[in-house]
Amino acid sequence: MELELKELRKKDYKKIIGYAIKGMHFDMYLDNKFALNLYGKYFWYLELTNATQVISCYYGDRLAGVLIADIKGENKVHKSFWKSLYVKVFDWIQNTFFKDGVGIYDNTNKEMLDNYKKENNPDGEIRFLAADPEIKVKGIGTFLLNELEKREKGKEIYLFTDDKCTYQFYEHRGFERVGEKDIVLELKNKVPLKCLLYSKIL
Repeated sequence: MELELKELRKKDYKKIIGYAIKGMHFDMYLDNKFALNLYGKYFWYLELTNATQVISCYYGDRLAGVLIADIKGENKVHKSFWKSLYVKVFDWIQNTFFKDGVGIYDNTNKEMLDNYKKENNPDGEIRFLAADPEIKVKGIGTFLLNELEKREKGKEIYLFTDDKCTYQFYEHRGFERVGEKDIVLELKNKVPLKCLLYSKIL
């Protein structure tokens, strides 16, 4: 059995939210399971409503991985009033009650991107890439990146990550680190973090 590209099924959204919670270590910032699930849903809706490319692959009938990208000049593929409203309400809650934690992360990423754009004109962003850790198949992330490269050949892409995620994956696949900055998130505990910006011409 091999990996196959298929249209992402709505019934797999919950699984992707689980990938995000575990893979991006949201539990470092929130210890309440209900709050974690709310934040996971917010994160997924944010990525999905900004996507111009949604690339998903399956192993048999099981979702193996998904890549979300936002490319200049391309139409958003998932428009939803309710998902967008959920994101806006959650943004307001974060900026009102948790701005010391969320604001510094977003502002640091914006600062790195602004510096990068002084000498570069990127065509788009990889917003999310995740693979099912329970599927014993190698190369899911590479499979998804290769498909993006086929669709967007020659375009300059960037992505944000941090040292709590598997940033080495991108370095091994030709992405160049073009920005980094150490911060401390003021959440339930102080969380030191290195924010990272990578880019690559596909």
